[in-house]
Amino acid sequence: MQKPVRKAVFPVAGLGTRILPATKAMPKEMLTVVDKPLIQYAIEEARDAGIEQFYFVTGRAKDAIEDHFDLAFELDATLRERGRTDLLDELGAWLPAAGEFAFTRQQRPLGLGHAIWCARHLVGDEPFAVLLVDDLMVGTPPCLKQMIDAYQAIGGNLVAVVDVPRDQTRRYGVLDVIADDGTLVRAKGVVEKPEPAAAPSTLTIVGRYIIQPEIFGHLVDLQPGAGNEIQLTDALDRLIADGQPFHGLRAAARRFDCGDKLGYLEANVALGLRHPALGSELRRILATYL
Repeated sequence: MQKPVRKAVFPVAGLGTRILPATKAMPKEMLTVVDKPLIQYAIEEARDAGIEQFYFVTGRAKDAIEDHFDLAFELDATLRERGRTDLLDELGAWLPAAGEFAFTRQQRPLGLGHAIWCARHLVGDEPFAVLLVDDLMVGTPPCLKQMIDAYQAIGGNLVAVVDVPRDQTRRYGVLDVIADDGTLVRAKGVVEKPEPAAAPSTLTIVGRYIIQPEIFGHLVDLQPGAGNEIQLTDALDRLIADGQPFHGLRAAARRFDCGDKLGYLEANVALGLRHPALGSELRRILATYL
């Protein structure tokens, strides 16, 4: 029986440089896809997977994230005066209970591994999930729920993976695979951003992880790796060397890279077409441009 995954870490300190100028004054996590910010999609995915505690590793100019998940007294009063109880109910439905959310700062942009290490005192001695918000994962059941269901059977460390063209391996963490049943793969190592000729496979990590707490013992003394940053994949590779199982799951979910301009546009179109109130009209509008 595996320890339950009750906690999730959201590294949200990044600058969003790939999607400038949209992110010059707005956190990339607050960019909206149709009618919700990216951060809300990630929170809903985690909550639907059974996550109970939500930890955010933030940076400067990220206050809008915290404000989004707080009461807005002036807005609530205005909506109440106008009789918009429907909107009040909608806003209240996803507000966290007191104590569910916690925030800590990553003062310097030292990489994803360092961001996770900043949450060590919040996570404690439990397995935990990591969700990268700009990887919007759309699936039924939600991607993280699929991962937690698989984790309960196999334990260890687990990541969501997709196959990419070989010339794109330099953008991702890549698995060194030793077994593959088509859905679940087992790896003997993971390499951060390898050149295509040196990549051990084309199976790459996308922004969902389930990680054992022993990772913090490796992150504390980890030296900068690819991009001169402290890479989470380097610490995961050490866990594999320690003998911990490491698997990748090809989740039944569609990934939209919303840190990329075209990926962000695609997410808005795809989810807009699926929206129950907006989809049919959006389809008509798009047809006029095609």
